[in-house]
Amino acid sequence: MGFNVPTLAPIGLLIASNVFMTFAWYWHLKFHSAALWVIVLISWGIAFFEYWLAIPANRIGYQVYSAAELKTIQEVISLSAFALFAVFYLGEKLTWNHGVGFAFIGLGAFFIFKGPLK
Repeated sequence: MGFNVPTLAPIGLLIASNVFMTFAWYWHLKFHSAALWVIVLISWGIAFFEYWLAIPANRIGYQVYSAAELKTIQEVISLSAFALFAVFYLGEKLTWNHGVGFAFIGLGAFFIFKGPLK
């Protein structure tokens, strides 16, 4: 069984892009004294690299996934990356409510990939 680029590469690229995007959007929450315009410029710089990963991920992935499937993959990865970031970088705690909400998102992803209902 070989490496299937159109199937697996988008997932790896989306994981990497979501790490960048999570940092771009939330890293500054620990730096309250920094000027907003500085935070925005730094975040744009970080997001630049996210685009260099996300765009090829979607372009390659569209060979084997529908647009809805690609978006679903991205959202599940995004939520996972954010949860890890919130716990390990921001020091927040995940609750049962978070778990239930994540489970519903996972259920939605299941229906995207296994649909349509008959």
